[in-house]
Amino acid sequence: MREVAQSVASALDRRGNTSAAYLRAGAALFSITQEVNLDLFRRFSSELRLDAAYRGSEGYGWAAAVNRAEIAQFEQEMQQESGMPFEIRREPGASGDLLVPVTFLKPITERSRRALGFDLYSEPVRRAAMDEARRMVRPTATGKLVLAQEEDADAAGFLIFMPVFKSGEAGRVLKGFVYSPFDAQYFLNSAMEISTQRQMGVRLYDGAARPENLLAEHRPQVSSGEMVSQEIRIANRPLLIQIESARGAALSPLSMATLLFGLAVASLLMLLARLLTRQAIEDEASLAFFEEQNSIRNSLTRELNHRVKNTLASILSIIALTRRRTDDLDEFADGLEGRIRALSATHDLLTQSDWGTTPMRAVIETELAPYDGGETEIRMEGPEIDLAPNDALSLGLAIHELATNAAKYGALSQPGGAITISWHNESEELVQLYWQERGGPPVSQERKAGFGTQLIQKIVAHELKHPVELNFDHDGVSCLLRVPVRRRSAFQIRERLERLAD
Repeated sequence: MREVAQSVASALDRRGNTSAAYLRAGAALFSITQEVNLDLFRRFSSELRLDAAYRGSEGYGWAAAVNRAEIAQFEQEMQQESGMPFEIRREPGASGDLLVPVTFLKPITERSRRALGFDLYSEPVRRAAMDEARRMVRPTATGKLVLAQEEDADAAGFLIFMPVFKSGEAGRVLKGFVYSPFDAQYFLNSAMEISTQRQMGVRLYDGAARPENLLAEHRPQVSSGEMVSQEIRIANRPLLIQIESARGAALSPLSMATLLFGLAVASLLMLLARLLTRQAIEDEASLAFFEEQNSIRNSLTRELNHRVKNTLASILSIIALTRRRTDDLDEFADGLEGRIRALSATHDLLTQSDWGTTPMRAVIETELAPYDGGETEIRMEGPEIDLAPNDALSLGLAIHELATNAAKYGALSQPGGAITISWHNESEELVQLYWQERGGPPVSQERKAGFGTQLIQKIVAHELKHPVELNFDHDGVSCLLRVPVRRRSAFQIRERLERLAD
């Protein structure tokens, strides 16, 4: 029962994290565009092939932030863009000046079309999750609710929201939300497809195991009352999985009589059974081995798809931002090649560790290797800290941009220059890294922010979930990054698969 609970929990966790990764990619892309229109949303969906792998969700959507005074103008713009009637609908009794109506959806079906125009912010459960997502700037799931496209009031579901901001005169301004709706029963069924114990009962709760919190269930063939529970978190929302054994506590009289008769017959056939037992055991072991290998292969294939799509999302954001910063083809190609090589170098480190944790020092040394051993000095100091795969990629990209800038304009551009990289634990879950340049040419105070600056302050900061402090002092560039330190429990599934393969 505990193995089934862990298997279903892992499957649900992978599906939730996959959707969260797509939402992060969408937020990174939409935040650097002037506006999110239907063509951009379709291009985002098609380039990531979102229609080919919803993985338990109902798809993806975009909900723009609209002020009450702009309702009429917004409705008219949406009608002109989509060619269909568009009207914003709110929950009865809703108030407030901020509206977040469903603007675009993928896939668009007769069922999902019912959600277009619904003001997500007018409903309390959705509003609470959206406010939390704005505060934490990360994917956040709602509690139990009925999706706007559902006609059945008993069909439970939930949504995951990721906020998108734009820079304004007053600072960061909400642009809207990219989100993914989940039908809870479909979400649970997609995870049960990989289970070999489908006769067991499975229930998914939003929080504590109470009837009013039930999201979805898979009924057992025989109810036994024997339960095992497993907690998981989907987009910062605690959920509970409850597994019920399908075996009864006692045999019925008819079953007991059948058992006794079977024992009598079995005693007469014991001699024949002994002759066949060894061959049966060998055949069963072979079948179990092939089934196990097939399960391992499928799990690793799904994980590889997840890693590749995350990398492609980062590359799409880099290409979009690079294209906006240059009109020269050679400059565009050189900049893009350097950044992709930085991703490739960090990928090599992650491959050597089988996509487990990677030492922070190794990431920094890899990106600075082309500049070490010359007439400049590079100093590194800090404790041994291991990083999760996605955080190692983001840090490697940031160090590459800082080193490239230093080689062109800073401490690495002339003899006698020096760079100091130091890091320490700010807390158990956060490490602080400081980059300091000295001995290079004086830094101009009338410089324009380049692509490297925007890449570090937007994409890298977004992926690391913490702002980056980048200062161009007269004596040299300095940069302060904060990198999350994640628990190894996030990588235990891979270690378990390797033990099974051995």
